[in-house]
Amino acid sequence: MRRAGLLLAMALVSTTPATAQSAADQRTGYWWYQAPAKPEEDKDDPDALVKPAIPPMAELATWTPPKIRKLIEQQRDYAATVLTVDAVADFWRLQDFARRKARAFAGVTQIAMLQHPELNAKSANPMVGDARDQLSAHKDQVRRQYLRSRANEFALVMFSRSTCGYCRVQWPIVQRFQEEMGWQVSMQDIDRKPELAQRFGVEVTPTTMIIRRNSQQRMVIASGVEAYPNLIQMAYQAVRLLAGDIRPEQFMTGAGEEDGFFDALANGPVSATDPRVLGGDLVGASMDPQR
Repeated sequence: MRRAGLLLAMALVSTTPATAQSAADQRTGYWWYQAPAKPEEDKDDPDALVKPAIPPMAELATWTPPKIRKLIEQQRDYAATVLTVDAVADFWRLQDFARRKARAFAGVTQIAMLQHPELNAKSANPMVGDARDQLSAHKDQVRRQYLRSRANEFALVMFSRSTCGYCRVQWPIVQRFQEEMGWQVSMQDIDRKPELAQRFGVEVTPTTMIIRRNSQQRMVIASGVEAYPNLIQMAYQAVRLLAGDIRPEQFMTGAGEEDGFFDALANGPVSATDPRVLGGDLVGASMDPQR
């Protein structure tokens, strides 16, 4: 009898949790009670029609623009759904508030531009006709002098095909560049020299490319027909980049605009890959106008 009891105890102890749980799930009877499952809570319908609460004007004036925009969108959707005069009027009242806030911001901006002319484009880009003509002439002179000084270092190549009609339009423009800048220029027919097309990655004709002598450096400055003033501008920017006079971030910086309003790096680095950022001199560089 004692042995049978011992065997029963051992069997109960060796029962696995899964077996015990299964047995518990099967327990039923008059005295067994299981609480009913709680009903799932009703989730709010994100598309339900809700009338937005519009705060007093004094409170609305303290809201951030994203918060105001969200309220305007909610009121717009509500008004478009119910289509009542009051709801639509409330929407346009909010729009009027946003308009007045934007106008106020523009007014304060004008004062800021007057007090801080270094932030105003007019200081570097005059709008008056005579001044703009003088500025354009100055920039053109700077570009021409720079390109002429690099005539022995770079050359211009136009890739063409014998069947390319546009090439016959572009070539005289390239020849004019040669005459005025003193550069060596050449035209290469990639139908006759397909190895050149493969070497320089040329598929479209005409393609005009700057090549640095005794170097692997090169850069496309025109794909298709390009006007002469634009060709000069692109050649100027490309040569400055290849020569290391500017960084890629400054490619839009025009002649005579270095360290000025239109120089992207005038007041410090603007990209995470800038050596001044990677070198840990971000704060010092951003405060140094000489970069």
